[in-house]
Amino acid sequence: MFKTKILFVGPNESGKTVLANFLSDTTENVGGEYRPTEGVRILEFESAPEGSGDKTCEVELWDCSGDFKFESCWPALMKDSSGVVIIFNPDVPSHLKEIETWHSMFISSQGLQDAQCLLIAHHKPGSGVEDGRLPLASHLSRLPLTHSNLEDEPEDVRQAFCRYLGNVVNTMSESREREEMSIIT
Repeated sequence: MFKTKILFVGPNESGKTVLANFLSDTTENVGGEYRPTEGVRILEFESAPEGSGDKTCEVELWDCSGDFKFESCWPALMKDSSGVVIIFNPDVPSHLKEIETWHSMFISSQGLQDAQCLLIAHHKPGSGVEDGRLPLASHLSRLPLTHSNLEDEPEDVRQAFCRYLGNVVNTMSESREREEMSIIT
């Protein structure tokens, strides 16, 4: 069974914890009061990545604080990560600019492939924003983008995450096979 380490990163109050709790079937703090994540929360669960048949994979989901006061910890969080999901609120104009910084710090610096990355435009309840095209920088527009609305279409979010997880597992498998072949030859 594959074990993946997925980082959830992005600006403050973008919905990282809400999505992490939903995807891991964790319910914590049911009330609507916002409480910022201090440092990181690690959630472990099993999931069936798309394209894996009936195989499951063990997921370590690292829900990282969006507060830059934890920036000195980020290199340690990134160690051995399999993928990065950048979550942002498309209703907040500054988030569209901020995700470029998150991309630079967590994706470019690790040399991750596009298949190991996912952008989630998280729509908060009652936002009324459409799932239209977003004005993303060119290097971000290459990445898969999914819109999440846990109020109206929660299972769409879960399916998008399972598709993403399938891409991550495939990338890990290919990398492992290349490594084994280089040892043999």
